[in-house]
Amino acid sequence: MNLGQAGLLGVIEGLTEFLPVSSTGHLTVAEGLMGLKVDDKSVTAFTAVIQFGAIIAVFLYFRRDIGRLLMAGWRGLRAPEARTDPDWTFLLYVLAGSIPVGIVGLAAKSLIEGPLRNVGVVAAALILWCPVMIYAEAKATQRRGEGTLTLRDALWIGAVQCFALIPGISRSGATISGGLIRGLDRVSATRLSFFLAIPALTAATLLELPKAFSGNVGAGPTLLGTAISFVVAYVSIAWLLRFVGHHKITAFVPYRLAAGVLVIALILAGQV
Repeated sequence: MNLGQAGLLGVIEGLTEFLPVSSTGHLTVAEGLMGLKVDDKSVTAFTAVIQFGAIIAVFLYFRRDIGRLLMAGWRGLRAPEARTDPDWTFLLYVLAGSIPVGIVGLAAKSLIEGPLRNVGVVAAALILWCPVMIYAEAKATQRRGEGTLTLRDALWIGAVQCFALIPGISRSGATISGGLIRGLDRVSATRLSFFLAIPALTAATLLELPKAFSGNVGAGPTLLGTAISFVVAYVSIAWLLRFVGHHKITAFVPYRLAAGVLVIALILAGQV
């Protein structure tokens, strides 16, 4: 992988990480078009690590919220009476919601990095998750805000997030859909999606970082891709929060369908 390829992949990651269109799916197809071996361990590691650029963007964009949550967590650990703070409860729910994807991700690691890193899987997932998004919007009441979140909500949304381990599903598409099904409004479901991304993608980065730096990709392309994904992701976060306040997530369904069909066409043409 050269620096030009790494930079372009960083742009793709930053644009797609928080949109319900699947960043891993887009990266897998782009890597295939570049002639890279998508199931190579170092390429897979690169794909996971540059997502950390998007997480840094989340830290920066939500720095006040995250600082408040961390302070509530610290106070709650030191004094039981501080555990009545809604921020303490929300922090616990984010941590609880991150457990399912951690368990499934580790248990199915070889499957995720091997057979599922396939452009055919991406095409199928892009198309087949669309009915779930349509159902989520049809089911959505949007009567509940962030303050009404329960442990059952967090575990449910965390379990749905596990589907995003399949390239093409989309982590944000899965978690926002899960939140809508539970009755959360779109903005609250989207904000929760951002916070759930922090433990999941940080853990993936730490797990894959040695492979990315020591493998065929190397430190230079990995650092460049991560830096570019950070810049682009920061802009994407602000745009998405404004967008979901006034639009349904089904607005992304036509794109997902078109992308899935295009990938199938590329496969049949022997391009990927």
